[in-house]
Amino acid sequence: MPHQKFNACIEACNACYVACNHCAASCLQEQDVKMMAKCIALDMDCAAICATAVGAMARGSAHAKAICGVCADICQACGDECAKHAMEHCKKCAEACHRCAQECRKMAAMA
Repeated sequence: MPHQKFNACIEACNACYVACNHCAASCLQEQDVKMMAKCIALDMDCAAICATAVGAMARGSAHAKAICGVCADICQACGDECAKHAMEHCKKCAEACHRCAQECRKMAAMA
């Protein structure tokens, strides 16, 4: 199965997908939701690209490396934004995003 060599990246993308969806939902419950707008928007973009990346890797898509390259960029941006906030859900999301960005960069660089 071609996707087995991408297991670490698939796991990181799945964890990031969950963390971003949780973060977005939690941000919507914060007192100042407007202040969290950029975080929420990036969470949604990040979750969407992580799901797309997992599908591409699972299928052995010829475009998986390119998708993972884009995923790494979006995960990095989301993680950087989440890291600016003190809430625990943002901190955990930042960790998941940065780990996913790292795994996606490794996957995209595979020969």
